[in-house]
Amino acid sequence: MKTVEIREAFLSYFESQGHTRVASSSLVPENDPTLLFTNAGMNQFKDTFLGSEPRDYVRATSSQRCVRAGGKHNDLENVGYTARHHTFFEMLGNFSFGDYFKRDAIKFAWTFLTEVLGLPEDRLWVTVHVSDDEAADIWIKEMGVSAERFSRLDEDNFWQMGDTGPCGPSSEIFYDHGADVPGGPPGSENDDLDRYIEIWNLVFMQFNRDASGELHPLPKPSVDTGMGLERIAAVMQNVHSNYEIDLFQALIKAAAQAVNCNNLLDNSLRVIADHIRSCSFLIVDGVVPGNEGRGYVLRRIIRRAVRHGNKLGATEPFFYKLVDALSAQMGEAYPELAQQAGRVAQVLLQEEQQFAKTLDNGMQILEESLEGLQGGEIPGDIVFKLYDTYGFPVDLTNDIARERGLTLDMAGYDEAMAKQRARSQEGGKFVVDYSKTIALEGATEFLGYSDAKASGTVEVIIVDGEKVSTLAAGQQGVVVFDRTPFYAESGGQTGDTGGLTAPGLSARVLDTTKQGDLHLHHVHVESGELAVAASVSMQIDEHLRDQIRANHSATHLLHAALRQVLGGHVQQKGSLVTAERLRFDFSHSAPVTADELAQLNAIVNAQVMANTEVSTRLMNMDEAVQAGAMALFGEKYGDEVRVLAMGTDSFSVELCGGTHVGRTGDIGVFRIVSESGIAAGVRRIEAVTGVGALAEINSLDTALQGVCLELKAQPENVVSRVAAMRGQIRELEKQIDQLKMKMAQAAGGELASQAIEVRGVPVLAARLDGADAKALRDAVDQMKSKLGDSVVLLASVVDDKIVLAAGVSKAVTDRVKAGDLMREFATRLGGKGGGRPDMAQGGGTDVAALNDVLGAVPAWVDTQLP
Repeated sequence: MKTVEIREAFLSYFESQGHTRVASSSLVPENDPTLLFTNAGMNQFKDTFLGSEPRDYVRATSSQRCVRAGGKHNDLENVGYTARHHTFFEMLGNFSFGDYFKRDAIKFAWTFLTEVLGLPEDRLWVTVHVSDDEAADIWIKEMGVSAERFSRLDEDNFWQMGDTGPCGPSSEIFYDHGADVPGGPPGSENDDLDRYIEIWNLVFMQFNRDASGELHPLPKPSVDTGMGLERIAAVMQNVHSNYEIDLFQALIKAAAQAVNCNNLLDNSLRVIADHIRSCSFLIVDGVVPGNEGRGYVLRRIIRRAVRHGNKLGATEPFFYKLVDALSAQMGEAYPELAQQAGRVAQVLLQEEQQFAKTLDNGMQILEESLEGLQGGEIPGDIVFKLYDTYGFPVDLTNDIARERGLTLDMAGYDEAMAKQRARSQEGGKFVVDYSKTIALEGATEFLGYSDAKASGTVEVIIVDGEKVSTLAAGQQGVVVFDRTPFYAESGGQTGDTGGLTAPGLSARVLDTTKQGDLHLHHVHVESGELAVAASVSMQIDEHLRDQIRANHSATHLLHAALRQVLGGHVQQKGSLVTAERLRFDFSHSAPVTADELAQLNAIVNAQVMANTEVSTRLMNMDEAVQAGAMALFGEKYGDEVRVLAMGTDSFSVELCGGTHVGRTGDIGVFRIVSESGIAAGVRRIEAVTGVGALAEINSLDTALQGVCLELKAQPENVVSRVAAMRGQIRELEKQIDQLKMKMAQAAGGELASQAIEVRGVPVLAARLDGADAKALRDAVDQMKSKLGDSVVLLASVVDDKIVLAAGVSKAVTDRVKAGDLMREFATRLGGKGGGRPDMAQGGGTDVAALNDVLGAVPAWVDTQLP
């Protein structure tokens, strides 16, 4: 069976057993600060298991894409060198939320493996937790598993979400690859070898662990299972390594062709084939290469792949070319990959090109480090800095060191790397204390689409993580009502604020957030007392709501306009809607030009002036897709969705649960105030509407009038007047540079005569006050030309600061280096500097000491010459 066939067989089987097929969630966990990346199939169901996010189904199945390349779960260093380590993998899973438990979970797994896939029972080995007699009896007595292929394990068969919270025993199924592969069965001394490979893990969540470590039975025991698609594909295709399955073989061949490599068994091709999957899907899910967090991990993976391509002989960008091959293999299962293939390739190409520059920078840093090297070993902290900060491969550093008869301090490097790993692991740990999480059930009836005020009954009050019965004057807490007109922050729209009143009560709602289907009102009681079961009048701040919904509606018009002006590749990558302004992040690889921004303003304002009715309809997801509604990948949508349509001829149709204007004309006017890049391949537009837009226009008009007064020009002539002034300024700058050059040349003749010969080498250390850094460097070059093989240090005092430039003729750099000279004498002048062996620059602050310091240069040079 091909990989794509196995995936579909799994999902179809569990659908036939009453499971709802759920799409893979994003690799960027939604609202979960405890995870760097989605790393298991159960991640998207965590809140459902905890009881805070009920769903309209109790059985689910999915093929979840996962990444393990940072934080607690980091397989990066092993990828390409073992048979089963990956940065990206797919986890097949079936889940029960308080429905079936051990018996059915075991039956489903065994039936799928032995009947649907047809695996021989005598090649399967089963394990359970030492305490789980129930599961053991089901496996042996009911399923007929041989006691000879069965083990009871301790730690390996107990799962928990964190230090506290849901947990329980697990049961694992292993596949025996045969006696010709070394290794023993699970639980034996050599069970860590390759013969018996775990293919499926069945987790039975039946306890809740409190802060003291005590286990309490869960009222609704649940099931979470996971089977690696790549592992079961290797079994079904009768190969031992995951890299031998059909999907990887196609990618390896594409990589070999891209780098012109004939050895398909080279480990570097495995690395590249693995990394194109994680990199592509991370970019699809909105991650872009950067210097921190998820972006940094993505950058490391890309650079690791490119380095391995370089090892194979690639001299030009190649990694981005593999996106099409990946899309051919996985685009059918994940259409978002096929849709964004062009953008993914573009982001990868830009990063490859940037990495080429980084390598150049790394070489420069390495050269500077070698200049002042004491002894024959490059310190480990330098090796690590080159790798971690500049992306400079350790093996490349080692190659250069070997050429120069040097070695690397690998112990120091390993120590620095260990410290970084410890920091990464600490950042990847779960930080939620589930013993203090209050599981709230039910849903708040939201009235805010039509009502600004309503009455509601207090259902729950929470203060400092504990349920209380009252909230007194001066106190703050979280309040849940049975119904509310307050919109809870979601989809980029900020939560509503407003007031609460009742006889003797006055309180303010400072913010409104969401937990599952409940609206959490963050309340400050000003006077009186708020109590559970009390009836309260609720009033949102209508003025702020009007501004928020005008800005929110404008984001939808802007999104549609961006796709019209820039292209269909544009996708929303984030938004923020407040009463003051809107912010919209989107995928695009180049700055939006002034003409394009003008087009966007015009298109959106045309839709505003058309004053068409804004409609919202509730429909199921299939109907919404057929209606042309755009959905944001990674967002959670229920079976019933809210479809928002606005503009002429359905200009914008999207899924959105936010609040919006009744007609587009209610937006008033739209104006873009800024456009910028926030990451590779992601741009940001900020804009204002209504009163905010008018204030922005008035402010710009006032500023323009001020410029007109200064330039003595009419508004329509300002641009041409400024262009003419810039031309004049450039011409004056050229004249100044020419005058400086003439001054330096005139002074050069006098300076040359001040040179002192030291052991046959002319040494010049002199002042050329008034010269800037560029003029000083030019003067150094002139002096070297006049004096021949020489050492030159020139200084200039500009605005009470010292500018330094040094030069050493190449024939002398084996004995005297300009960088060393600069560091020595810049330090003496209270500054710093550095550079190459033949040219360096720096500065200082101690003007009073300058003449004496320059006078000491010949003596220092004398110590450097043999």
